[in-house]
Amino acid sequence: MESHAVVFTGPNQVVFKKITCPEPGPEDVVVELHFSWISNGTEGSFLRGERISGDVAWRPGDPAPFPMVAGYQKVGRVLSVGAAVRGFASGDWVFASMSKVCGMFDNRFAGHVSPSVCAQGALLRLPEGANPVAFSGLVLAQVGYGCGTRSPMQPGQVAVVMGDGLVGQWAGQTLAQLGAKVAMVGRHADRLARFSRFGATVVSGADNGVAAVRALGLGPVQVLVETVGSVQVMRDWLPQMARGGHMVIAGFYKSAGEVNLQEALQEFRNSEISFDLASGATQARLEETLRWVADGRLDTLGCITHRFPVERAAEACALIESKREPVLGVVLDWPAARREG
Repeated sequence: MESHAVVFTGPNQVVFKKITCPEPGPEDVVVELHFSWISNGTEGSFLRGERISGDVAWRPGDPAPFPMVAGYQKVGRVLSVGAAVRGFASGDWVFASMSKVCGMFDNRFAGHVSPSVCAQGALLRLPEGANPVAFSGLVLAQVGYGCGTRSPMQPGQVAVVMGDGLVGQWAGQTLAQLGAKVAMVGRHADRLARFSRFGATVVSGADNGVAAVRALGLGPVQVLVETVGSVQVMRDWLPQMARGGHMVIAGFYKSAGEVNLQEALQEFRNSEISFDLASGATQARLEETLRWVADGRLDTLGCITHRFPVERAAEACALIESKREPVLGVVLDWPAARREG
């Protein structure tokens, strides 16, 4: 089956081109995309050749992960369903995660491709009458929601979110909804301003914002959400953590190797710090995140700064990489959206 896709053909090389997808089977759904949301950190890392899959870092000796169809989150209308598909019909508005493609480094995981051939388990029906764009970044929103909900936190306790990107934004929003006093530490004034209605914001410095947050007088930190991929962040914040505090690690760490956990974690053990490692998506979290977006507990539309026709995907990726102007959420508009609009 012929489709069009955003393809990373090599390091820092992006093209919008025709590709081939497998013919849909009896348990597949074919979706025509209207909108897809770029995952700035993950897709940028793949584009630079730093990963070979998911959270697996590239190491010397590994094959170069190209060509590959970028992305993992999109919304559109169902074009057709296989004979064994239940619960979806032609014309339905759906969120879709991964799709199947041919001729790529990894043919199982593809995002920005239309029409998309998707297993029915990769789909969620959108609420009737909802703005579909709001759900086009659902996987990434689900990561933020997961970071915010997995901590053993009581209302009124202090939570610090390290990083003002999309995961940090949605983790902070989730914690605020659960009653935490949230402080976001980041490097971008425009992004911090977007979060200011949910909690305090401080600009990170050499100490990763510790002194600035301490000056707010918020008290010991019960929860630290680390989204920037820095071990130093956890070390800098450890003295500010409440005994029995909790750290959620959601960053991507480029260097991978053997770790002596007993040696590495001893300093945290002395304060009885517990850890969660946030990665990937689950059906239950996606469904609950969709409900939070639908009823307004999570604001996704407010995180969108740019929209590009999908044919200009290379320009969108270059903007994200260069940050030549303030950028946060970037959505690609597909021809189907322009046709119906």
